[in-house]
Order: sequence, then structure tokens, then C-alpha cells
Amino acid sequence: MVAHKQLRQTDTGSGRHEAGRDDRVSAPIIFALPEYHPLLPRESTGRSAPALGDCKFARFANGELYMRIGSPVAARVCAVLGSLAPPDEQIVSVLLLAHTLKRQGARRVLALLPYLGYARQDRANPGQSLGAAWAGDLLQAAGVDQVLTIDVHSRRAAACFPMPVDSLSPAPLFADVLVRRGLTDVSVVAPDEGALARSDAVIRAAGIRTPLARLRKQRDADGVTHSSLVGTVTSRVVIVDDILDTGGTLVSACTALRRAGAQEITVFATHGLFTGQRWRELPALGVQRIYTTDSIPAARERGGNIVEVLPVGRLIVDAFAAIADGQPGRAAAPAHTAGWSSVIEAIEGPAPAEDSSLPAETE
Repeated sequence: MVAHKQLRQTDTGSGRHEAGRDDRVSAPIIFALPEYHPLLPRESTGRSAPALGDCKFARFANGELYMRIGSPVAARVCAVLGSLAPPDEQIVSVLLLAHTLKRQGARRVLALLPYLGYARQDRANPGQSLGAAWAGDLLQAAGVDQVLTIDVHSRRAAACFPMPVDSLSPAPLFADVLVRRGLTDVSVVAPDEGALARSDAVIRAAGIRTPLARLRKQRDADGVTHSSLVGTVTSRVVIVDDILDTGGTLVSACTALRRAGAQEITVFATHGLFTGQRWRELPALGVQRIYTTDSIPAARERGGNIVEVLPVGRLIVDAFAAIADGQPGRAAAPAHTAGWSSVIEAIEGPAPAEDSSLPAETE
């Protein structure tokens, strides 16, 4: 298990002792995009904790992005906390910040990307973009040595990246909710084959004894439909998936589960994008609550009252601290099954051959 570490502000403290000053300029350091500052734990102090770096973004009059770092980074392990997902300013900000850190002498640069944008573009089809490989190539060109994310969409997506990708499982967070709410006698259902491993991880983390069920999903020009249920369900059901985007998959899944006898449905979706309005049909289909994480900072505002957002900042900071300490065994564990059944899984390897005057500053 990863030991908890606390963030500390690099600019705080009197620095009375030389050792204290040495610690501050050698500790691993996290630079967060403005939207991602709320994800970070607010505690301070702790000599071996990652520091919180100072960086400011602004734009020139012609619209070009500019950034400045205000913390020493030479020979340090640095991290950029942000996203590659739209709006496109986010990916440009991550790349520019990573490039600046590397040029200023950072020993290593990690991209902390709670939601790994472009990961669903993971299939090499003729004449079509392979977004996951493109994102990985951009990160490599900017100087990123490693990616840390939460619940990566697929192994195939991770393999498109030319650097190691560590995927943190949200299963402990979801299991804690189930235990606290007394929902350990529910039926857990995977909405498709891709969700089997993450659903199994939640079952084992929560100590649920009922067998895992799954739905057969079909996708055509009209959208997603679920044709049949493999297994049985009780009246109370939990659905586990990685992304809630438009909600089309979940609407179809809940419709099928209602036909199978489910009356109360709880949804766990790691990344809550809440695009469009389709997902708003879920309460009418028996969904009592939707749990997601703050991997998408705007999830709480987009989701409304039915959504509860679980914080992932501590999970990310602890994993980064373990990696920076040179103890990858504490940050990643080998999978125990063919899927993502470990709390943290590390996926490494090259991309498959087939894919093969300054402006005014703002915080």
C-alpha cells in the first residue's frame, strides 16, 4: 500500500536551517494547471512530501500561450497535473509546461493526467486518426518520461504511448462507498466486456459475494443497445464503468436491467464527462445515485444533485511520491488476473508497430 504523503508549498517556511533549504529544492514537485489545483490535498509540511510548484499562464496579445515557472526544478522529479481532453487549451498547456520543465533541467517529468483524453481513440483503422498514439507522441516530444492516470480506458490505448503508463484503479474508492452504504449484497453488473475487470476489482475490494453479471452490448449507426444479460441480478444493482459521457450506454444498460428485474440502480463511473442531456434519463430508469471522481474537475457542476464526486487527489499524490522515491513497487503492482484487478497497474511498452515585452500573468 502506498504510504500517505502531504503536499507542502515550496514558498512556505522560514528556511532557517540549511538542511531545510536543501529539502525544499530537491523534493519532487507538482505543477498543476489552474483548473486542477482543487484536486490536490490541502495539508502542508512533511519533509519527504511532494512540493507544490509555482507556475503562471498568460497569453500574448496575438493569443499565443505563455507560461513561467517560479520554483527551482533543476535535477528534481517534476510532475504536470492537468488534462489532454478538450478544451484544446488544456493539452497545449500540459505540453508547454512539460517542455519548460525539461528545458530548465528537470531530472524527470511525469504527466499526471487523471482522465486520459484521446484514450478511446485506440484502434488503428485505415484513413482514421489514432488519437491515443498522437497524444503519446506529443507528450514524448514535450519531454514527458512517464504518464500517471486513473482507470485508463484500455490496455490497447496504453500500449499506444511510447512511455510507461501507470493506471490507478478507483476500486478502493468505490468499494468504500458500497461498504459505508451497506450495499454489499447487491448484484454488480458490467455494461460490456470491457468493464468486466474493473467491475471484478470493485467486487473483491468491497467483499461482495454475489457473482458478477454482464450485459452483451451492440453498437450500430443508431447507437448502443444491450441485447441480453449473462447471469442474474437482484432488485438492487450496481453498474461499474470507466466513462460516463453522453450516457447512451448506461441508458441502454439500465433499460435492460429493469427488464431483468432490477429496481434500484447505483452507477459508478470513474470519469464523469456528462456531455449533452441523454444521461438525465437515468433517474427515470431506477438510478438512485451516480458516483464519479473529480478526474474531471467540472463533474460536480455538470452532474447536478444525483451525482456524488469522490476525490482522487490523495491517490495521485501518493502514487507520484512513491515513483519519485524510486519505489515503483509501492506505486504499481502486477495484475492478478487478465484484467485490471490490482489497485494500481503499470503498463509499459512501445507503441504497436501498426500504429506505428511579456503578457500580463494570471494564476
